[in-house]
Amino acid sequence: MRKSIFARLNNWIIFLLMTLVVVTIVVASTILINFLRKEEIKRVDILVSALKFQQEVTPSLEVQELILKIYSSNTTIPMVVLDREDRPMVHKNIPQEIEKDPVLVTLLAKKMAKSYPPIEIKVPDGNNQFVYYDNSQILNNLRYFPYFLGFFILCYFLFSFWFLRTIKKTDEGYLWAGLAKETAHQIGTPLSSMIGWIEIMKLDHPDSDGVHEIERDIERLRTISERFSKIGSVPELNDLNFNETISENYDYLKTRISRKIDFSLHLPTYTILVPHNKILMSWVIENLVKNAVDAMKGEGVLEMYVFERNKNILIEVKDSGSGMTKQQVRNVFKPGYSTKKRGWGLGLSLARRVIHEYHDGDIKISQTEVGKGSTFRITIKKGTA
Repeated sequence: MRKSIFARLNNWIIFLLMTLVVVTIVVASTILINFLRKEEIKRVDILVSALKFQQEVTPSLEVQELILKIYSSNTTIPMVVLDREDRPMVHKNIPQEIEKDPVLVTLLAKKMAKSYPPIEIKVPDGNNQFVYYDNSQILNNLRYFPYFLGFFILCYFLFSFWFLRTIKKTDEGYLWAGLAKETAHQIGTPLSSMIGWIEIMKLDHPDSDGVHEIERDIERLRTISERFSKIGSVPELNDLNFNETISENYDYLKTRISRKIDFSLHLPTYTILVPHNKILMSWVIENLVKNAVDAMKGEGVLEMYVFERNKNILIEVKDSGSGMTKQQVRNVFKPGYSTKKRGWGLGLSLARRVIHEYHDGDIKISQTEVGKGSTFRITIKKGTA
């Protein structure tokens, strides 16, 4: 629980840092664009001042050349100069398709007035001129740049977060697979010795009930070892009779759980064909049943249903136990998560891996309520005869 809280806290910290970076970049870009806009306005002011000077006095040849240079240096800012009667006098950096149409040029100037108020140039003869201007095309394009940049960086962060999380899950998968194989290896060493000793005991006491019980337990250990050894490798899905797999597992578990639990199995009357691995599928069912028994504290009602829906086969394990909270539902399939004081929290995680990766199916909690029990549902594709 504590680990889960810290994990969520770290996720929030990462999210806030990502948001802060994106907002900072957007704000910085906006400030830069505003600065460029002010610089363009200053350039317009200088140009207008030059035009005013030209109208007010008769400049020398050198001054005329300087004014011409100032006017020619403007290669980006669109400008239109209208007289008092709104007739175009001079224009620069406007679309070529309207340059020769005075009406369209005037309309463009009036449109520019919505962005910036025109600057009046007073002329001695009274025919004052008005300079209309707008942002350069580059500056107009840059208006949306901060948002595109912020969106791009956000996507980059999200992709990086997803990529790193995927790598982490892959590493965890290899870790659990390695742990499972090592467990199988460790079980196999004493198991081989036990098989030899049981054969010796059978020679002295061939009809002993104790010997037969030990032999069954050894066979069970062999099955467990085989289950662990299959984790991390691709198993063969040769078994088809799903009723048989479920029934055998039910018969085994029924004799090994508390008698205070009313355990029942509900199978369809017809044979169900499902490509599956009997050993791994039995492990999944056993994990679900054992978790249900723990949730009921050894007393209650446990029901297992197998039925067909569309082209899928559904297996439901329903208990009358303590149920789960929303937080437990979110974490119950995560490796290492457990609500019990004992155990490593591997059972349901490996069960999910068996169903998802090996049988191309799904496993989830279809229903749960605190104090009233839970229902686990497995969905796998139906086979063909």
